[in-house]
Amino acid sequence: MSWPVRIPADVEQDDRIVAGFTARQVAILGGTAALLYGAYLIAGERIALPVFAAAALPVAVTGLLLAVGRRDGVPLYRYLLAALRHLISPKALASSTERPSAAPAWVAARTGVRPAPLRLPARGVIGDGLIDLGQDGVAAVAEVSTVSFALRTPEEQDALVATFGRWLNSLSGPAQILLRAQRIDLAPTINQLVEGAGALAHPALTAAAHEHAAFLADLSARHDLLRRQVLLIVREPSDGGQDAAAARALRRVEEATRLLPTCGVTVRLLNAEATSAVLASCFDPAAPPLLADLLADPDEVITRGDHR
Repeated sequence: MSWPVRIPADVEQDDRIVAGFTARQVAILGGTAALLYGAYLIAGERIALPVFAAAALPVAVTGLLLAVGRRDGVPLYRYLLAALRHLISPKALASSTERPSAAPAWVAARTGVRPAPLRLPARGVIGDGLIDLGQDGVAAVAEVSTVSFALRTPEEQDALVATFGRWLNSLSGPAQILLRAQRIDLAPTINQLVEGAGALAHPALTAAAHEHAAFLADLSARHDLLRRQVLLIVREPSDGGQDAAAARALRRVEEATRLLPTCGVTVRLLNAEATSAVLASCFDPAAPPLLADLLADPDEVITRGDHR
């Protein structure tokens, strides 16, 4: 006879094995305890117990904080590993797959640290806006509209949840729903209103257009305007080649395009320009949106006069 088992909402969280601690926490606590016990066996007879306890207290507190401490939901030992990885990693990076060779001996150049290759998860944008992840496969990015769930009746809410659940059950690979906050630039809208105000049929409409443009300008000056963007990212491994992975990724986006509109949302696959803009904004979220005509091709030579 099977018994019901409670499954946590976060199915990827670590299993707790001893007294509510995970395997990593047990390893950190056990390693700290073993280090202190070994130090006591070596120097316990030569040092007074209060002195040893005072010296061991910072080590014990550090081990405890690394085991159970969290910041923004991230364990502290991950911050420590990230800091160590940053210290030992090269700081000068170049967008190349190989480390550049040293300058010839006859070149009178200053010798310094040669840049290391910059290895990013994304190799580039290929095909219909797909992201080439190299050995990790291909990812497709689609923009999804939103729906007001609170304003629906309980029956409509149940129908939305059931439809969304059917889409989740149909997933055959990794998928991610990403919510992004983008800065809005109202300057194009304001300029369009001012330029088109003179062509309106009635002076009252012209005055209303100028008032609305002034309102938008004041709103943009006093507040940081943001818009919410919902992205659906699906990834397919490179089993069978990149072309097969790209075809599977596009097919999964088509399935979402066919199933999710019954929830009242629309799914639109991003093209190459939009996907490149999304990747560029990930490096600098506070920067203005990247214009498609300012993007350079991978093999294009960029000069100072291009202003790109």
